[in-house]
Amino acid sequence: MATTRIMPLHIGKGRTESRAISEIIDYVANPQKTGHGRLITGYECDSRVADAEFMLAKRQYIAATGRVRGADDVIAYHVRQSFCPGEINPEEANRLGVEFAKRFTKGKHAFIVCTHIDKAHVHNHIIWSSVNLDCDRKFRNFWGSTKAVRRLSDTICIENGLSIIENPKPHGKSYDQWLGDQAKPSHRELLRAAIDNALAQKPADLDKLLKLLRESGCEVSKRGKSYRLKLPGWGKVSRLDSLGDGYTLEHLLAVLAGQKEHTPRQKPIKQADPPKVNLLVDIQAKLQAGKGAGYVQWAKVFNLKQMAQTVNYLTEHNLLEYAVLEEKAAAATAHHNELSAKIKAAENRMAEIAVLRTHIINYAKTRDTYVAYRKAGYSKKFREEHEEEILLHQAAKNAFDDMGVKKLPKVKELQAEYARLLEEKKKTYAEYRRSREEMRELLAAKANVDRLMGMAEDRQEDKGKEMNR
Repeated sequence: MATTRIMPLHIGKGRTESRAISEIIDYVANPQKTGHGRLITGYECDSRVADAEFMLAKRQYIAATGRVRGADDVIAYHVRQSFCPGEINPEEANRLGVEFAKRFTKGKHAFIVCTHIDKAHVHNHIIWSSVNLDCDRKFRNFWGSTKAVRRLSDTICIENGLSIIENPKPHGKSYDQWLGDQAKPSHRELLRAAIDNALAQKPADLDKLLKLLRESGCEVSKRGKSYRLKLPGWGKVSRLDSLGDGYTLEHLLAVLAGQKEHTPRQKPIKQADPPKVNLLVDIQAKLQAGKGAGYVQWAKVFNLKQMAQTVNYLTEHNLLEYAVLEEKAAAATAHHNELSAKIKAAENRMAEIAVLRTHIINYAKTRDTYVAYRKAGYSKKFREEHEEEILLHQAAKNAFDDMGVKKLPKVKELQAEYARLLEEKKKTYAEYRRSREEMRELLAAKANVDRLMGMAEDRQEDKGKEMNR
């Protein structure tokens, strides 16, 4: 479950540009936090001298464009991306951070990704230069950038089977706030996560493992044959053997010796409101359940990128219950059909008015001729001389009979009605287009959810059939 935050880096008062960029890069590239630099990746720059390269790009930009800003100038952008404890290893987190930065900057800006493992939760610090690689343009923070960052991060997480924040707030939420909402982990849970991170670095023996734990901030002591651990901010120590199965000294020694595989323990996420099933949680459970033997075949059938877009849509529109999604889709469809029927009725009436207006004009123009034709006793000779006018008059009378018109309306009244219908149609059509887009989005989201749930059920049914054979 990844949380994100974007932060523009300004020069600020009392600092030079060089000092401002150096300070932030020194912090994020701290060897004690990045596995001695192992978890640092640079793109189009050397991570060891990224601050100097960013400053060089800035000078080249000024020379090329002549644009100079003051203390409010943005020299780089910083995104923090945090993951749920025990859900991802440091190497994978770093890879996803690089993927995020490339996709968000479209590969046009140099950046570094530093993955920190000093906390119980693995997290990335991503910094990219505000100046592009060609040194002729700058990245400008835009309205809704926070939302765009979260959408992309969520998309990447879903594509890789990771969970996301279920109901993000408009103004964002800190990692600690989010973690508190999910029930803050205990000291033992944090210790298990710290051990998971240390084991992910493949220590050769127990001493190396304990050294990695100490580097991450964990206090390690020994009383008799028992090892005792404590993280900063916690009052009491915890014995290693009290961490449960998979974390005992015997088990860890077996893992270090290559005799056993270590599987991080994952704490199930409890929902705050149990009466209603959270659709997003259900979707994520289905996606993560696909990581079994049949996952590759399943992924070929179902488009994970499409599902990621669907989840983003559900979170943005707060559609976290299937019943609500179903109701909204049905309501949107009904509203769209209602508007469609209204537009068709207006168009039919406008077409009727156009035809009626034409016949009324023709009737008026040919009336005298037809009266004369009638007084002439419907003479063949008169008809031959005025056939066109007589036919127009008769066509008009037949049309009036077909339309059920007993009293002819005034042409001005018809024109006024036509103009009113045309104006209403224009207004309705604008709403119609909006409703059509809303309906399509809701139906697509519901179809994707139904497809995912149905496929999961089909896989379960097929498995049951195979077992019964």
